[in-house]
Amino acid sequence: MKAVITGGGTGGHIYPALSIADKLNKRGWEIEYIGCGDSLEEDVLLKTDYSFRSLNVLPLPRKVNLKLFKSIFVSLKAVYSSYKLLKEINPDVVFGTGGYVTGPVLLSGYLSKIPTVIHEQNIYPGVTNKILSYFVNKIAVSNIEASKYFNDRVQDKIIETGNPIREKIVNIKRETGIKKLGLNKDYKTLFIMGGSQGAKTINNAFIESIEKIMDLNNLQVIMITGKRNYKNVINKIESYTNKYNDRLKVMSYLDNIEWAYAAADLIIYRAGATGLAEITGRGLPAILVPYPYSAEGHQKTNAKFMEKENAAVMVEDSKFNGDTLYKLLCEILFNDSRLKEMRQNSKNLAKLDADQNIVDIILDLVREE
Repeated sequence: MKAVITGGGTGGHIYPALSIADKLNKRGWEIEYIGCGDSLEEDVLLKTDYSFRSLNVLPLPRKVNLKLFKSIFVSLKAVYSSYKLLKEINPDVVFGTGGYVTGPVLLSGYLSKIPTVIHEQNIYPGVTNKILSYFVNKIAVSNIEASKYFNDRVQDKIIETGNPIREKIVNIKRETGIKKLGLNKDYKTLFIMGGSQGAKTINNAFIESIEKIMDLNNLQVIMITGKRNYKNVINKIESYTNKYNDRLKVMSYLDNIEWAYAAADLIIYRAGATGLAEITGRGLPAILVPYPYSAEGHQKTNAKFMEKENAAVMVEDSKFNGDTLYKLLCEILFNDSRLKEMRQNSKNLAKLDADQNIVDIILDLVREE
């Protein structure tokens, strides 16, 4: 059996896709991944054993301008290129996790009469998946709340599955993460991450408050800045990284992100759906600063849901600064009863069988053919 898997642009689309690829691969399936060339998905896929096929696609601007017409032209060419690729690969199923590369590939799957499945990670669906919902066979959603944002005509296709996360995210022990990162097992650990691309607001808030934070006793910090922000951050806090090199670990990116999740007692994060699935998979309390320009404000919707369940505290991007970070850190990380309650609430939101749920949908579709 053979599957074409697509999704890209951010880790939030790529890693759930790889989770399904791994699950199918264990069952003996052959995997072909289609993504944009010279992209994050290509970088990630080069470190796996899966075949990667590149496609030239452009995002659709949200305003009517010359870029929109160019994007439409390129996307139409991408549909034709995808159609030829699928004829060559001849897969049994096409599975997509979102991002603009997904549109042409899944549409070509529909035109080729190949069973198709999309997965929507966010509570508020992206434009690509909303359009594709009319053509695909099944729509997997991380949270059933997302169903109310799809058209009534496609409701019978929707299945709540959860958001797939890699097994190593959940299974790695705290002791392993602490050891791998050279940290102290007796200290509280704060993990700061702005998503696969980084987040300037979160980085700047830490820079503003670093002196007060590093002055706290028995605290250690893991910070992932994002590759494009790393030099700027290091230039501003280099004296602190030298002074506190035993309990301040600053990196541009971490391939073994599971180490940081395992070591953490509290995370400061944006509110991308895949990161939240990983956070709840670990049962981590969170301070969430949703990206204010996310499509249709989906990150704010995600964060509000986590806050409503008392698994996280949400702060608007415009209001998040060094003082806010420091105040919340003291209120949560050093309040053991609150930390414990948030940890349990976070764990209660986890859907650890999400990858199997999606694989079951794929297997059922293939059996029907």
